[in-house]
This record gives sequence, structure tokens and C-alpha cells, in this order.
Amino acid sequence: MTEPSPDNATPTPSSAGVGTPPIADPSVDVAAAAGGDPAAVAPPLGVDPSAGVDRDNWQEPGNVRWSFQNVKEVLPTTPISRGTGPVAELPADLQDLGEVEIPATEHSEARSVRSVIEASDTDAWLLMHNGTVLAEEYFGGMTPGTEHLLMSVSKSLVGTVAGVLVGSGDLDPNRLVTDYVPELAKSGYAGATVRHILDMRSGIRFSEDYLDPKSEVRQIEESIGWTEAKRENPGIGMYEFLTTLEAKSEHGGVFEYRSCETDVLGWVCEKIAGESMQSLMSRVLWSHIGAEQDALIATDQYGVGMFDGGINTTLRDLARFGYVYANRGQSLTGQQVAPTTWIGDTLTTSAEVRRAFAEGPGDNRMPGGAYHNQFWFPFPDSHAFLALGIHGQMIYMNPGANIVGVKFSSWGLPQDATKLFPTIRAFEAMAKAVNTTAPAVG
Repeated sequence: MTEPSPDNATPTPSSAGVGTPPIADPSVDVAAAAGGDPAAVAPPLGVDPSAGVDRDNWQEPGNVRWSFQNVKEVLPTTPISRGTGPVAELPADLQDLGEVEIPATEHSEARSVRSVIEASDTDAWLLMHNGTVLAEEYFGGMTPGTEHLLMSVSKSLVGTVAGVLVGSGDLDPNRLVTDYVPELAKSGYAGATVRHILDMRSGIRFSEDYLDPKSEVRQIEESIGWTEAKRENPGIGMYEFLTTLEAKSEHGGVFEYRSCETDVLGWVCEKIAGESMQSLMSRVLWSHIGAEQDALIATDQYGVGMFDGGINTTLRDLARFGYVYANRGQSLTGQQVAPTTWIGDTLTTSAEVRRAFAEGPGDNRMPGGAYHNQFWFPFPDSHAFLALGIHGQMIYMNPGANIVGVKFSSWGLPQDATKLFPTIRAFEAMAKAVNTTAPAVG
């Protein structure tokens, strides 16, 4: 795998004062895919929603930087309330981490963190160590108060809600999905357990090919009104679409990344709680992390949340969420948000889970890695794990180093290995550098 050199055009950051699915071929020339102009991949803000950005084109390369920061102008959204509790302060000791060196690999030369930030269509990024912000930058007009689309990072938030329900005894991962959602009894999900969908090991037929307009991942967008439907039965909504899915193999087999798994998981959680995900997530998660702002979730035409990729929030609030996993389930407010048993289970990836990951279709380019409880584990020998979303959304969590990193991006293509893996290594390098120069706080 080769990496591109940084773009010639260097974005100008603003420092605050105080990001996946199967990986795309790294040989793809993103600039060429955008018409030969590197700037067209992630242009500066300034697109006027009245100038033609709509449900048909909001995910096109020239529009994503604006649309990811203005989802409520394009899609229906509802809030996930932060509640009335105190805001968790984020103390800052801002440092210049841009010159931290990322070691060379067999596929790439050594490079700096700054070169990765500049070459990966960054909208904003933040690094936190022991709860203190060491770096925080915004580009192209994004601000600390801007809500950014998380794409599939949303899955990790929904997985955490499931974890809270497991901890309370309301959800048993070993029970059948249909015990909770009988509406799926005649679908391909008959016989699948909640554990199967938590680890994306059902036998459901579902293509995650973002560049194929006929793939199921694009069909679901049409069904919920995220794009203008071109199929015979448009606008059926999230729940009904899930009932149409069929099985292609036995449940409990190899890992295969499928967004529909999280949508079913969200439906299970709603059924158990008797309330919408918006209300449930606010009650058990978002109101307990010390969030500064309400989050938003894009919905279908009936108000059902897009659980697998529709949540929007600010850079700082996403860091507050990530801190929960780096701090044994406790938020910056001191509240126990996720049960310690759930955190422990999430961080324990069994040999079976890793085998299922290794034997899955496609090449995730994470040898020895795993996918468990809606999180990615990219390395066999690191404490680090990830929440990932297409177009470059990421939370990097490393409890062993007491590090949380967050990055929002506007990649022109949904998947780009030449931007994803340098970003992971950049956070790894900063985690090592910070812990070399400053003692960890126990």
C-alpha cells in the first residue's frame, strides 16, 4: 500500500482557544475521481443550499464538506438532548503536535502528523490526554459549535446504548433478535442472535458497496428518503426495509461489514425501552457525558433514526463520548455511563472473534484485527481501537495511553486507504510521543 504525498494546497487551521467498512483500493486517484482537481475533493465551505445541494447530490465529492456540516438543511433531523446536567469542562494545554514523526513502514516513508492532516481533507481534529486537550484545530470555516455528520461512527454510539441495556439486564446478547423484534420473524434475521449483529456475523445478504447504486447500502438510503428513490417501491421507511432482507448463509459465521446490522440493533433497543432511539440515547448516554450541545440524528420519513450513520455532533462532544471508553466507562463528569463489564467485554476480543474477522470476505487491511461490539480493533498488539465512518470520520481510543483522538473529514470518496491508515498511525505516533514526554495519570 502506497501513500500520496501531501496536497500542495495547505488548509489554514484555526486552533480552539482554551472519523470503516471494507477499505477501498489505495491505488485509486481521488483527485482524478473528482475530475482531476485535488481541490474538488473537499472544497472550502460556501456552498449555498439554495444553489442546488439536495438529496440527490449531497454526498457528491464537491458537496460533502458543506453537507456534512449542514445535514439538517438537507435531511429531516431530530435532536438527541444533552439534558440539563453540567457541561464537562475540557481543560487545555495546547501543544504543536504537527511535527511528531510517524515512523516509516514497508509501504511508506516516515512523515509528520501535519502532513497527514493536510493530505486527508480534514475538517477538524482533536487529541486528548488524561482528559486534557493537547491539540484542537478547525478548517474551512468549521467551528467548535459546528455539528458534523458522523456516518458510521454512529454505530459505536448505538452499540453503547445496547451495552447500557445489557448492563441493566434488559438486553441479553445471546437471545434471538426476533425475541425482541417479532416483525423480523419472516425475514432473513430469523435465527440470528443479538450477539451476531453486535459483531456483524449474521448471514444476511447485504452489499456495502458505496459506489454501486444498486447495492443494499444505497437501497436503504432510497427507502428512508436519504436520496431520491428510483426503485419501484420508494419511501417504505427503515423498519419495513429491514423486513425485506434475506439470509445468504448461516448466522454466526465470518465477519462481514453490513450497516443493516446496526439498524436492527437500534430497533431492538427501541423495542426493549419502549421509546425512540433519540429519547433513549439522550436518557442513558448523551445526558451523562457532559455534552455541551444536543446531538442530532437524521431520520427516515417517519421519524425513525438512521442508526447506522445518521448522528451529528461537535468535535468536542464526540471526544467526551470517546473518553468514556478510555476511562473504564466513566465520563468526564465522573458518572459511570457504560457498565465496566461492557467496557471489559468490548476490549476483550476472543480468538473466535479475530478468526471470524480474518476469514471475512474482502480485505480490511487489518491483519490480526477484529470487529466487536460495533468497534474496530486494527492491531493485535495495541490497546487502540476505533469508531470509523466513511469519508474519514474517526474516534481513536487508547486506554493504555490515556489517549482519545477525534477527526472529522470530507474525503471525496467514501473509502480511501491512503488517508485512513496514515490517520490511524498519526494518532498512534502522538499517543507514544505524549506518553514519552509526560507521565500517565493512573
